[in-house]
Amino acid sequence: MFSKNSQRSNSAVGQQSVGKPSPPSIISGDLKIVGDLNCEGEIQVDGSIDGDIRTKSLVVGETAKIKGGIGAETVIVHGNINGQIKSRDVKLAKTAHVVGDILHENLTIETGAFLEGHCNRIVEKPAAEPKTLTLGSDDTNRRLAKIKEGGGANADEKKEATKADEKKEATKTVVSS
Repeated sequence: MFSKNSQRSNSAVGQQSVGKPSPPSIISGDLKIVGDLNCEGEIQVDGSIDGDIRTKSLVVGETAKIKGGIGAETVIVHGNINGQIKSRDVKLAKTAHVVGDILHENLTIETGAFLEGHCNRIVEKPAAEPKTLTLGSDDTNRRLAKIKEGGGANADEKKEATKADEKKEATKTVVSS
């Protein structure tokens, strides 16, 4: 009697909880974690982490100390980070102390924030557009143009230029995607 009903109710509860957004995971100020964190939701760190963090959203509190790389869609930093940050949106508050590179699409730095590292804007690449690619090097093309202009070329160089020019004409434009 109880086994049939309890199995049905447990499976229904399990299915409903998967669709609900979960509350943020909180790493309190007195907690130290050694290891990587992977989360599909939000993490708020007030403690110490020695490892990489991969999450959707990360909030680094004023008392937080993170040593490792961070990959997230959004990162808000109030505390200390020693490592690379790769995120779509990064905000460094006035109490932030970051030592490491930041790869971002949008970056906000408040007055008073400390940053030692490089900031590189990453842009999502648009849909694959065909690229036109011409075979042959620019150095060869410049040398040919100089020889044609009569830049002190001897007879052998002029013959080479003519041969190279013929090869250049035979070269086709390649379209790749």
